[in-house]
Parts: sequence; structure tokens; C-alpha cells
Amino acid sequence: MDHQALKTRHRQEREGHHPNLTLRVHRALSWLNRAEQEDDLDGRFIFLWIAFNSAYATDIDEQFRLSEQSTFKAFLDKLCALDTANLIENLVWSEFSGSIRALLDNPYVFQSFWDNQNGKISEQQWTERFASGRRTAQQALANRNTAAVLGVLFNRIYTLRNQVMHGGATWNSSVNRDQLRDCANLLAKLVPVIILLMLDNPETLWGDACYPVVA
Repeated sequence: MDHQALKTRHRQEREGHHPNLTLRVHRALSWLNRAEQEDDLDGRFIFLWIAFNSAYATDIDEQFRLSEQSTFKAFLDKLCALDTANLIENLVWSEFSGSIRALLDNPYVFQSFWDNQNGKISEQQWTERFASGRRTAQQALANRNTAAVLGVLFNRIYTLRNQVMHGGATWNSSVNRDQLRDCANLLAKLVPVIILLMLDNPETLWGDACYPVVA
């Protein structure tokens, strides 16, 4: 399922969808389209993250606003609950021996590793947390708890997102190619599934989209 197939379906069905869903999907598809055209790995990862962000971000009152990680975790939990065809679970299993295992084994996308580098926690603390995170993911996989697996994975992807978006990495750097490749490959397969599930469930409450279009 690529951008063009999803876009065609969206055009056919959007008149019957809530405007918030229509706007979310339209924005996510636009960034997915850009990502599919991008040869530069850094750019591809950024465009795919924005596509994901377009799908999950919600405009809510400041006093009730969750952290960004909590927000996208709740979004992923909702998607997994709606995924009666097990599209996400099948993707997780098919990708486990590739990009998922690589991300779980890569300390450079684990925030506690950097907290240790910056003197915030000890080496023992970060290594224990790293091992615990891997055990959590392995246990979740064994229990077929796809939402929990995604929660661990997206914590890793979010660390890389912060590095890139906040200027903590050099463009086209040789030191982060592996994690950029693995994160981009996973997002490239997951984002279309996310959009598909949103289209399959138009009656679900997806929330108000951020920054509504102003005529």
C-alpha cells in the first residue's frame, strides 16, 4: 500500500468523513508522498516522521496535554485495538529479524545512553535500562502484545527524531547511517498501514487536528 493507492481511496471516501479525519489523512499523505520521492536518507526519515506526526497530533487544552511520547503511545494503542486484520502485528513479526531487532540492539537510539554520556546517570543505570527495555520488547513479542512492542520501538525512533530535529546530528553523517536506515525503513512500512487503519475506521474519535486550515 503506497501513497497513490491510499490517496485514491481517500479521494473516493473523504466526503463522508469527519473534517478532522480528512485533514489528518490529507496531511499525512502529503508527507508520505514526499518521503517516497526522497533519496536522501536524512530527508526521508524527517518526512516520514512528519507524516506520522500529522496522523497522531491532537489539539487539546494545555492543562490536559500529555507529553508527546504519551500522545503517540495512546494513538498506537488505539490503532492496535482497531486492527482486527492484524496488519500491524504481521508487520512487526515480518520486520522483527530486520529493522526491529537492529533498533532494539542499537544503544544510539536509546535515550539513557545519551543521558549517561551527558553525566545525568551512571553507566550501570543506562545499561540496566537498556537490558530492561530489550526484555520488555522480547516479552511483548512472546505475548503478541503488539502495542507494547510499538511503544518500545517508538521510544527508540523518538530519540533519533530528537537528535535530527534539534540539530544533534550532522547531515549525511557516517556515524548514524544504521539507525537512520532502520528507522526510515520501519516508518516507511508502518505509516501507510496507519493511514489505512484510519481510513478503515472513520467513525473513531481521532480528535481535533492541530492548526486547522484558515481560509
